[in-house]
Amino acid sequence: MGWRRQLKRLGVIVVVVAVIPLNILRVYIAQPTFSKNEPSSKTVDAERLKQHVRMLSETFHPSHYNAFAQLNQTADYIAASFEEAGAEVRFQEYLVYGKPYKNVIGRFHGEGPLWVVGAHYDTSDDTPGADDNASGVAGLLELASLIGAGELKNRNIELVAYCLEEPPYFATEMMGSAFHVKELQERGEMPAGVVIFEMIGYFSDAWGSQGYPALGIRLMYPQKGNYIAVIGKLDQRAFTKSFKVGMKGATDLPVYSMNAPKIIPGIDFSDHRNYWPLGINAVMITDTAFYRNKAYHGPDDTWDRLDYDRMAMVVVGVYEALAKLAVAYPGKTPDEPE
Repeated sequence: MGWRRQLKRLGVIVVVVAVIPLNILRVYIAQPTFSKNEPSSKTVDAERLKQHVRMLSETFHPSHYNAFAQLNQTADYIAASFEEAGAEVRFQEYLVYGKPYKNVIGRFHGEGPLWVVGAHYDTSDDTPGADDNASGVAGLLELASLIGAGELKNRNIELVAYCLEEPPYFATEMMGSAFHVKELQERGEMPAGVVIFEMIGYFSDAWGSQGYPALGIRLMYPQKGNYIAVIGKLDQRAFTKSFKVGMKGATDLPVYSMNAPKIIPGIDFSDHRNYWPLGINAVMITDTAFYRNKAYHGPDDTWDRLDYDRMAMVVVGVYEALAKLAVAYPGKTPDEPE
């Protein structure tokens, strides 16, 4: 019977040896915390979000890099929405291989350092792009409405709708966000923080609906795709955690975060990547894209698959996180831990 006790003891040791490093890694990457924000009194109309997504993914479809008529219609639609919210609107125009493209910029002028919130409005090939990324643009438009009607209109906030995030220009100097970064450098105005909406509309309460790039990561996070994620750079953990805490508790939507190296597929798969080389704090707000939404970059990425009530909670959460960092602590550097 002694050998059984020894075998059991060995099994316990093996488990402990495996669990301790995993928990240390979890604390470092996922930064679990009980801290959270106060419940928000703000609301976003889910029906308005749906109308935006249908307009962008149906009426203006397709919106890939060669669909100039649809891209221009989309840009004008975004500009009109920014203006309606009370922002000062302009187009940032640029040429890529002799062809004209533009970012749409809505600026709220006020006190404090600059904050940038963005989303790309082009789509992959001929796909409808409801989640990728009409959902992000819809969130940006409704965030503009919240800002224009609330205390954040007196802060220094620039909303940017980028073109050319998708292939063939992804991860090149021709991305719309890369041109925005160049303009920031030229005018000498570096933002305190950048927040990117990248696919914020697909949720599932089914067990196993959430995927991950590795087993170790899978063990750190939920198995249901019913949460929103804040994704940040490995060395910007304090900023990522602060933004997550600002979103948590503002609504009932669960919020998780991850800071990981760029070798993990998806960590830098949006416009936030172009702000990192300058040392700018930048996070991506996402439903985790292809790790959850199997219609990613496909013909089934349609408006009827999205959850607009939970999308509305994402927008409210981002608004309250901005308010917490830009209003409640205007003199605090974003990368300074609380």
